[in-house]
This record gives sequence, structure tokens and C-alpha cells, in this order.
Amino acid sequence: MKLPNPEQALIPFEKLEGYSLNPNHSEGRHKAIVFQSALGIGLEEAEELRAALRQALKAEEAIPTQYNIYGQKYQIDFEMTRESKSAIIRSIWMVRQNEDFPRLITCYIP
Repeated sequence: MKLPNPEQALIPFEKLEGYSLNPNHSEGRHKAIVFQSALGIGLEEAEELRAALRQALKAEEAIPTQYNIYGQKYQIDFEMTRESKSAIIRSIWMVRQNEDFPRLITCYIP
């Protein structure tokens, strides 16, 4: 299944630049190290990753994972190639109750 309204997806600054790509974040730094090593993506390339996430929302199938009081979570895995490097990126999204667009929860290279 495809997630609704991918063009309206929220990909907050704090999820990418503040966490997943931030080498100084106490928990996110591990993800940042892997993004840098696997794809050469750091804070400076956040917009490139954001664009890849938006493209994956449109192109890839979403797998429902967990439903909680906030809404339904989904997983979208996609391959990203950059500078002759390639990796699978796992992204977790939520469509909140009473909303019809996805929000990025996290992304990482498994």
C-alpha cells in the first residue's frame, strides 16, 4: 500500500538534522556515523536525504507495523545510491488519527 498524500509529508528538522544525521546527538550519533560511512551523507546532505525520503513515499510500498493511541506506524525500506555507494534505508512513518498525511518518525540504515 502507498501512504496517503506523500506531497504533504512532514519530515521535521529535528528528525533528520537534529537526530539521524547529527554526530553530536547522544543517541542519534550512531545513525549519523552509519549514514556517513555507508553513503557519505552528513548534516550538509540532509536535503538530499529528505528528497530521497519523499521519493520513496511516492514510489515504495508501506508496511503497516504498529498501531498505538497516536495512530498507525508504517515502514518503508528503499535503496539509495550515492557516489557509487549503495545502502538500504529504513524509514518509519506515522499517520496520526484524524490526519491523512504521513510524518517521519525516524530513518536509519539497518
